[in-house]
Amino acid sequence: MAHVPRSNHPKPRRSSGRSSQRPSGRQANRPVTGGGWDLDGQEGWRHHGLSTLQHFADGSWHVRAIPSYAAAKEYRCPGCQQVIRPGVSHVVTWRADGPRSDAQVEADRRHWHQRCWENHSPRR
Repeated sequence: MAHVPRSNHPKPRRSSGRSSQRPSGRQANRPVTGGGWDLDGQEGWRHHGLSTLQHFADGSWHVRAIPSYAAAKEYRCPGCQQVIRPGVSHVVTWRADGPRSDAQVEADRRHWHQRCWENHSPRR
């Protein structure tokens, strides 16, 4: 039997009606959502819970974990300059110190590999 690599690309949605087949395996255990994950919109962030506040030598940062099932876009990690592919869990960070508008916070958000974020700067 030939080995077929797993695809990290989501399958296209069916456009009509309900499917009579039940999802099996890992797919059956995924959380039910009202649609795709819009992490750039306000609604998408609600599904990920609260951010944590972490203190490093370069300042205080809000950090939010993005689980693999919610990672729907490609991002470039500022720590290693490699692509974070859809389906790969990672963290989103933004500065906690200093006054910032919502637009500035959104523009300042960065997606990091978990290990790259942990190694980006010494903790205080």
